[in-house]
Amino acid sequence: MKLLVVSHTPHYERASSFVAWGPTVRELDELTRLFDRVVHVAPLHPGRAPESAIEYASVGVTYVPVARSGGERLFDKASILLRAPGYVGVMLRELRTSDVVHVRCPASISLFAVLLLGVVRRPRLRWIKYAGNWNPGAGEAVSYRVTRWCLRRRFHRAQVTVNGTWPDQPEHVRPFLNPCLTDDELEEGARLGRPRELTSPVRLLFVGRLEEAKGVGRALSVLGRLRDAGVAATLDLVGDGPDRPGYERDVEAAGLGGSATFHGWLPRAEIGARYAGAHVLLLPSDSEGCPKVLSEGMAYGVVPVTSDVSGVRQVLERAGAGAVAAVGDVDGYASAIRRYAIEPARWKRESERAMAAARQFSYGDYLTAVRGMLDLTRSEMWSR
Repeated sequence: MKLLVVSHTPHYERASSFVAWGPTVRELDELTRLFDRVVHVAPLHPGRAPESAIEYASVGVTYVPVARSGGERLFDKASILLRAPGYVGVMLRELRTSDVVHVRCPASISLFAVLLLGVVRRPRLRWIKYAGNWNPGAGEAVSYRVTRWCLRRRFHRAQVTVNGTWPDQPEHVRPFLNPCLTDDELEEGARLGRPRELTSPVRLLFVGRLEEAKGVGRALSVLGRLRDAGVAATLDLVGDGPDRPGYERDVEAAGLGGSATFHGWLPRAEIGARYAGAHVLLLPSDSEGCPKVLSEGMAYGVVPVTSDVSGVRQVLERAGAGAVAAVGDVDGYASAIRRYAIEPARWKRESERAMAAARQFSYGDYLTAVRGMLDLTRSEMWSR
């Protein structure tokens, strides 16, 4: 069987190979366990690949490049419409020989794919994933709102998977967990995560792109608030971005140089050691779908303290671990961490619960869920 994947995942050339964001590459590699061929249509970007990009490990994945589009300038936004005929042409060509199509939203190329599925009849097995915040507040892009409006209506005749369960959710829109853990990583997390104790200093960990939307400035402010409250704490930041020099200057200006450490991007194999040494995963983002670093950290017994966005609260409530605060509530993040420092036994209980809950984010469970979703679609087709 051939699976066609359409996404906005940026690809780059590195040493005569194509590379892309690691979590997406790993997920598509795993899907080759269900499909003979996985064809990924996504934009090719110029320039140097970021350190977070990796090469596909499975020979079953074929990357089909298309031109990039979009951006901040008016001309960049206009390029989306200019690229549309090329996108549609490539998708039509690949759809003719595909058994299943999988569209990953939100993005302009993905919205074109959703609209195209309202016109074409094959393949009949269709799955659309909305990876962003399905229940956002104000201030998001108009295209995201348009995409969700389209996905709630089933003219595309596809199953839609989202992060979390929400009121008035149509029957074809289903909650779905984002995978990120191999069996070996779960085993490593269980081995390194026990026995765990919360000792001083409280070791905080941030993993992600170093930018304001991810809450890096807030994370540094949380560290300062904890110091002012008399709580000894350190912060390790794994990730990179053009704003990193500014954050490093902020650390020195705030007198946090001995407490905050920037590590840059690390390979997945090396991040495990950082998770194993951390007590709290701090994610004070503006918006998220369901961040993979959340479940990665939980596998090692790291207790999350995050922004109350998308389905994150639901994940943590089911796990019985972690805490959420309103977006931007620096005092709320700091207070949650301070409570753990005061009650280390509570932290330990939640650390153990986090490890147990992380197993649901395994690739094995993910493939079982995908297979079940496709079987459900087949049964619906027969009943029509």
